[in-house]
Amino acid sequence: MILKGKQRGHGRQLGTYLLKIDQNEHVEIHELRGFMSHDLPSALSEIDAVSKGTRAQQPFFSLSLNPPQTEQVSTEAFEAAIEQVEKKLGLEGQPRAIVFHEKEGRRHAHAVWSRIDTKQMKAINLAHYKIKLRDVSRALFLEHGWTMPPGLIDREDRNPLNYSLAEWQQARRVGLKPQAVKRAFQESWNASDSRKAFAQALLSKGFVLARGDRRGYVALDYRGEVYAVARYAGVKTKDARARLGDPTALPSIEDAKDHIATDMSRMLQQHLVHAKEGQQKLSASFDFQREQLVQEQRKARRILEDKQSQRWEAETKARSQRLAKGLLGVWHKLTGRYKETRSQNEREALLAFQRDRAEKDELIFSHIQQRQHLNLRQRSEAHIREMEIELLRHDIRDYHNMKSGKLSKLRAAFLKASEKSRNIKAVRKERGNNRSYEP
Repeated sequence: MILKGKQRGHGRQLGTYLLKIDQNEHVEIHELRGFMSHDLPSALSEIDAVSKGTRAQQPFFSLSLNPPQTEQVSTEAFEAAIEQVEKKLGLEGQPRAIVFHEKEGRRHAHAVWSRIDTKQMKAINLAHYKIKLRDVSRALFLEHGWTMPPGLIDREDRNPLNYSLAEWQQARRVGLKPQAVKRAFQESWNASDSRKAFAQALLSKGFVLARGDRRGYVALDYRGEVYAVARYAGVKTKDARARLGDPTALPSIEDAKDHIATDMSRMLQQHLVHAKEGQQKLSASFDFQREQLVQEQRKARRILEDKQSQRWEAETKARSQRLAKGLLGVWHKLTGRYKETRSQNEREALLAFQRDRAEKDELIFSHIQQRQHLNLRQRSEAHIREMEIELLRHDIRDYHNMKSGKLSKLRAAFLKASEKSRNIKAVRKERGNNRSYEP
């Protein structure tokens, strides 16, 4: 359980923050101890008022308790952790407030203590409280068997930026395989008998026929990659010339690239607009689902609270009726039966309290699972949409570079790696030939 605490002032501002329902799906004031008031803002105002009789500028100690997201932590476990912190920092018996928050399928707690010692009218010194909180945090991870974060194992391993968002990976397109390119050229060649027919057949498969610098006839794919027509169609150069005619009538490679870049950019821009609209609609849909789920969960918690309250009143009434009154009550006290009945009532009351708390925890855990499931779906869908948008932007940038005659960093790296691979193969081949002539 990660513990973060600090000394602070401004009790009213702190109370407003802890009760913000718009930033949390569920807010519960779990405990107010040592206050005259029965609501959180007034209770914290009491601490502010008492601190006026001292020189303390930070009369509060505020603590947040964040368990691992995958763990179901009971209310009792939160209370035990707060008790450990209280004892470690020397805040035992001080006025205290505990508030639970739930957001996006995660439950965490806040505890606020008064630092003002009313007997001595001075603030309690919390020396080295960050180190003490770290020690308690380590102990809690070991006690519950949770996987300990690297920052608690070794201070040097902690993440200084404290990022919690998952890292996004940019998808990379896979180029056309040589076999697929040859098949497209050969099918287009066999299905045509003129340059116009061949150009149309290639265009239907994503290639633009153009005039090469030395090779005469080339075709470009949608990425601007250049292919020699005769080689990939599997025909002789003279046969290609006979069917395709004068190559000067065809656009140059640069003109073909410019044409491809313009058309592809226009198409991708339209896809990008649609993708962003889809992303906004998806976000709105999940926001609606989240709001519906939160309302349903709040209703379920109110129903359980009412049910437990009614049952508690009925059970308390039944227990009180066991205690005889009048002369019979005096007789029961003399014989010891009154004490036995009272002890029985106390045991049953404790069991009823533990039962109600277990029921409430079970309901909270089920609600957290529902919210985590919805949150997982939302993140998964958002990740997919984000990847689509990023790929579209990447491709648009590539086509802009193609039109301006620049290579993207990814494309340049690819060409450099390809050239290096060809050089290595050539060296290996040369070495192999040299070995074959050795005596």
